[in-house]
Amino acid sequence: MARFESDVLIIGSGAAGLTAALNLPSHLRVQVLSKGKLEQGATWYAQGGIAGVFSDEDRSENHIQDTLVAGAQLSHHDSVEHTVKDGPKSIQWLINQGVPFTKEDDHYHLTQEGGHSHRRILHSADATGQAIQQTLIQQAKAASNIELFEDRIAVDLITRRKLGLGKNACIGAYIHNQATGQVDLFLAKSVILATGGASKAYLYTTNPDGAASGDGIAMAWRAGCRVANMEFNQFHPTCLYHPKAKAFLISEAVRGEGGLLKLPDGSRFMHLFDERAELAPRDIVARTIDHEMKRIGCEYVHLDISHKPAEFIKEHFPTIYSRCLELGIDITKEPIPVVPAAHYTCGGVMTDIDGKTDIDGLYAVGETSFTGLHGANRLASNSLLECVVYGSSAAKRIAEELAKSEIIFPDVPAWDETQVTDSDEDVVISHNWDELRRFMWDYVGIVRSDKRLERAQHRVELLKKEINDYYSNYKVGKYLIELRNLVTVAELIIRCAMARTESRGLHYTIDYPESSPDLYDTVLVPENYIWPVSS
Repeated sequence: MARFESDVLIIGSGAAGLTAALNLPSHLRVQVLSKGKLEQGATWYAQGGIAGVFSDEDRSENHIQDTLVAGAQLSHHDSVEHTVKDGPKSIQWLINQGVPFTKEDDHYHLTQEGGHSHRRILHSADATGQAIQQTLIQQAKAASNIELFEDRIAVDLITRRKLGLGKNACIGAYIHNQATGQVDLFLAKSVILATGGASKAYLYTTNPDGAASGDGIAMAWRAGCRVANMEFNQFHPTCLYHPKAKAFLISEAVRGEGGLLKLPDGSRFMHLFDERAELAPRDIVARTIDHEMKRIGCEYVHLDISHKPAEFIKEHFPTIYSRCLELGIDITKEPIPVVPAAHYTCGGVMTDIDGKTDIDGLYAVGETSFTGLHGANRLASNSLLECVVYGSSAAKRIAEELAKSEIIFPDVPAWDETQVTDSDEDVVISHNWDELRRFMWDYVGIVRSDKRLERAQHRVELLKKEINDYYSNYKVGKYLIELRNLVTVAELIIRCAMARTESRGLHYTIDYPESSPDLYDTVLVPENYIWPVSS
């Protein structure tokens, strides 16, 4: 077992994690862990863009209001205001780092997406996440105080309470090295969880392999952090439907630039359900597509932008155009077959305005966190914005905290695998993985009911016991670690969904089709949570 020490350990190497790393003072030693290669993960695959007020015709108040409306009035106003007002500064920081946002003449080209009242989406063609990720990786590699590790997956957090040392402060994590098969020890004065969301709990998802398996949320829950609003899972309305296209997203910007949703017979339908038609928020569009697919029994609907000039399409959507063409679909001449797919987790680990969790020394940023920004439904392109704003806020808070305290690492035991054996039954992992994602899709998907949730709860309890027994007896590996985390977050999603007796935003149940006049978050408290001492 190898042992590593740093001032700040960042688990996750997407936009949130790398933003935090690059905003920490250069005198702090920072270690950043990537589950796979640095060029993987959810940020890399983000197409649309990043939202911010960059036009004289727009105002922060408009962006705030759009976020609150999309969030079905459940967004926390302080978080929304913090994010929106810090938005232009944070985007300017990305520009200063070298992110090549698309320009038109002397100005940045701004596009419009569903739920936005103005054009305010900065983008780099239709591969914004890749442009941001590439730039931040280059800057991180050039920084003398940042050390990057690939192919490392976190197993569990290490806290002083777990070691019997009283106060529940996080001092590191056990990390599985996929190259050696060993579990290494990473100690740090502060730890940031930037591991993304939990959409892999569902059968169909826009997230790439290795991403969105709920790792940070599950680890924080096991360590004693509260989680909230896990029932709000955003299903992106338009994922490419093709047997050879795994998790390929068709950007919101396609609809923003005039793309029309149509049934197989060529008729439009969105205007019959919402006056904003194709530019309605994602929850409405996804639920409408799901409704129409079930109504007429089709496997997909069409997204058609072929009425636009071919050069316009190729210039604005080169990645989508090329990928579809590889699969025999020329989007300049024919519509794109699309279906909704699990895309984004609006709930997560509860944090304050700086990303600090319930445990001292532990922070969560990006999709892992619950800041209150997204409410019951995330407004398009607010996700990358949240990553940069909160990554920067967490870095500033950590620097201030570490400047005030002297942290000495205690003795921490090595990972003990003397009692486990190599498994010759890996088929159990794949079977349980498939079963979990299928019943989550069927029972805890776009449309829910009490009966469906009860069935899901029963099944997740059986799976949890089987997976935990398996975890206790065999050497850990990537798929077992992810499966253990997924069954944890699936249980959290189900519990939150059962606790919300109304329909709001991304949570729609046929048993409670109306929204309640009361606004509340569904907060789950772990058994090992330590309630703060009241003054």
